[in-house]
Amino acid sequence: MKKILVLCTGNSCRSQLAEGYLRHFAQGKAEVYSAGIETHGVNPKAIQVMKEDGIDISGHTSNHVDEYSHIDFDYVITVCDNAKESCPYFPTKAKQFHHNFPDPAKAVGTSEEILNEFRAVRDLVKAYMKDFIDEHVNNERYVSE
Repeated sequence: MKKILVLCTGNSCRSQLAEGYLRHFAQGKAEVYSAGIETHGVNPKAIQVMKEDGIDISGHTSNHVDEYSHIDFDYVITVCDNAKESCPYFPTKAKQFHHNFPDPAKAVGTSEEILNEFRAVRDLVKAYMKDFIDEHVNNERYVSE
């Protein structure tokens, strides 16, 4: 079973969204973890927008990357530039991937405008993670008909 780690700065928004979608799309075919180079707790708006899409991440915790140093990951996905630049060295065979998603926690405006930014980032993360699972776990793109 493939082991996937998603890294972000605080493990509160983008990495939590990614973990939720990776678990959803992998359907038990991968072990998925998320962590931060810091821990900020899971953002309630991240939980809310995922719930709107039918995925419950309310049980997720904000973890520090050092907690997983003993795991031999197959893939490490950084979801923000800060995490990519500060990513610790993993002495594993892990292939590293990077996509810098906007940080919805930095959104400003009315409550609805901020929530809409969370939804927009959620949808970007969802598309990327679905493609990632299809290519690296399900191999759907490479199955001949």
